Amino acid sequence: MLNIVIAVVVIILLTILIVWLIDKFVPKKLKPVINLALWGLIIFLGYMTFMSVYEEIQFNQLKTERYKKVIDRLVDIRDSQLAYKEVKGEYANSFDKLISFVENDSVPITQRRDTLVLDEERTRAYGGVEAFKTLTLIDTLNYWTVRDSIFKGSDRFKTMDNIGIDGIDAKFKLEAGKLDEIPVFEASVDKSVVLFDQDKNLIKNEKEAFSIAGVKGESVKIGSMEEVNTSGNWGKDLSNKE
Repeated sequence: MLNIVIAVVVIILLTILIVWLIDKFVPKKLKPVINLALWGLIIFLGYMTFMSVYEEIQFNQLKTERYKKVIDRLVDIRDSQLAYKEVKGEYANSFDKLISFVENDSVPITQRRDTLVLDEERTRAYGGVEAFKTLTLIDTLNYWTVRDSIFKGSDRFKTMDNIGIDGIDAKFKLEAGKLDEIPVFEASVDKSVVLFDQDKNLIKNEKEAFSIAGVKGESVKIGSMEEVNTSGNWGKDLSNKE
């Protein structure tokens, strides 16, 4: 977009120069017609420059608004996956499993405590002299429902697979597996899906963006299938929940 603006500004400056040259060297009879045409061109190019800047401003406002909606849902997915892993020992590889888990399962509230018990093997080895060992016991105190804890009684978890953008019925891509025997997951949606109704050149530039603020890369995602990571690829200013 910057290249377009620079090109238009250069054309405007050249047009102004041409107007000056015409005023200096063209016969008076032709000057009004030529000047009028050139000033019309200047006004048109100025309008095009303004609109190119204004359209990008509108695009940035819209993408920020949509990203925030998508990111809120991705955070819900991440929190649900962490609860799923605590109970199942792995991440859910489909939204059907994850949504069913949130609706029906509970996570135990536990307490760890150490206790001394007789070590029979060492006691025998010491000729009957009692020897003790420490065991760590985990007591289940209670259970909390995933639905109430994460979603506070809301049923929005039932549509957590949908990106939540008006005008398009699109869903997140969800993957889960193991990396060096460590469970990992990733939920994502391509930026072109989130910005489905916007200018293709603006979307292309946005997918190539890489900065501390905003969303890095070609998709909006949380987690990773390539590294042990449960973070999102966006700046802190875009999340209402983190």
